[in-house]
Amino acid sequence: MKRLLLTAIAAIAIGSAEAQKFDDYFENKTLRLDYIFAGDSASQAIYFEQAFSMPQWAGRKDRLSEKFLNGNGQITVRDHKNGNIIYINTFSTLFQEWQTTEEATQVRKAFETSYIVPFPKQPVDVTVTLTDVHNKVSSELTHTIDPTDILIRPIGENGIPFKYIMKNGGIDQCVDIAIVAEGYTETDMDKFYKDAQRAADAIFGHEPFKSMQNRFNVVAVASPSQDGGPCVPREGKWKRSATNSHYDTFYSDRYLMTSDIHKVYDILSGVPFEHIIVLVNSSTYGGGGIYNQITLSTSDHSTFKQVLVHEFGHAYGGLGDEYYYDDQYSTMYPADTEPWEPNLTTLVDFESKWADLVPKKTPIPTPPAKIPNFKTLKPDDKKGWKALNEATQVVGVFEGGGYQTKGVYRPAQECRMKINEVEHFCPVCSRAIVRITDFYTAH
Repeated sequence: MKRLLLTAIAAIAIGSAEAQKFDDYFENKTLRLDYIFAGDSASQAIYFEQAFSMPQWAGRKDRLSEKFLNGNGQITVRDHKNGNIIYINTFSTLFQEWQTTEEATQVRKAFETSYIVPFPKQPVDVTVTLTDVHNKVSSELTHTIDPTDILIRPIGENGIPFKYIMKNGGIDQCVDIAIVAEGYTETDMDKFYKDAQRAADAIFGHEPFKSMQNRFNVVAVASPSQDGGPCVPREGKWKRSATNSHYDTFYSDRYLMTSDIHKVYDILSGVPFEHIIVLVNSSTYGGGGIYNQITLSTSDHSTFKQVLVHEFGHAYGGLGDEYYYDDQYSTMYPADTEPWEPNLTTLVDFESKWADLVPKKTPIPTPPAKIPNFKTLKPDDKKGWKALNEATQVVGVFEGGGYQTKGVYRPAQECRMKINEVEHFCPVCSRAIVRITDFYTAH
């Protein structure tokens, strides 16, 4: 793994706009923008709801007009006078994921979301764009923000306690991760802080995060819930909790998510943050991760550490799921389009992915090697587990990924983004995490 980190190349930005200095266009504050995404499987619309100002900016101050991954959507800030791009960020959404479900063919629904951008000194035009599975624009909204608008509500300290459990630099130097308490009552907060520390230890106990730990800050936000524990709709359990998260998202038992994004951002109004982890006080398996939006994980299941790291791989690194089962209602990765996720390919543009890491003469597709099956391995079979984990570091082009058995390919036979039973990210996923961290923190 250390060899991988030493040989990881620098990130190559996708954006092409001219770079500029942060202080030329922005104050050291945050502009929070709330939106509603609505529609069904065939159509969608974007609605602007409201704007807030927050007292500090914790995001990047360099490479502002560049983007690293496409995601499934993009927020772009342009100077109102000349149209120059002065800030870009990309994301994915729960709404777009819902659009691939059968329910979306039967009803129109609305989902809320929030994004933070640097607070502008002068009027700006903000464009929010959603793209479809072919990476084509499916919906777009442009609106003007005047920083002197009297209806931009200032918000800040809200009385919710928080404390840093890992601090390695200023908010302008490090990636700032906020861990939000969910399903913890006032009397559970000692447990929450311990659980939050375990969460940080889990993430930074894995490479490549371990070797880059000094580039991150982690703050634990002790948001109290009226009721302890999570909502479990299939059991008729509805709790009064801080973020209104619940299992059974999209009627999948293990999918634990919140659609109340505005409420999560309200909790964080006084906290400098870039990435959000909602830690749910539960021993039941579950979680979810959405790129540049949110990570959820339970605190007490036996696979807590593995699930958290996997879901954070989605939300932070933009990594795709490498498992497959072909029971999706619709195809998320059509054969004529290269996925934006760095660890999946349809071979449409494989050179842009991990072709440089594939050893010469490796067949494409790469036939699977004979390795131990994690389902039959005994816990004390050290040799078998070692062989299984070593297989995660062999790069090829293995068919099956992105929920599809055919037409989508992954970099390794096994990986942290495929199964919980292996320890490591594969070299391609590790490089992706290194690159995006460089993008956020290299000055």
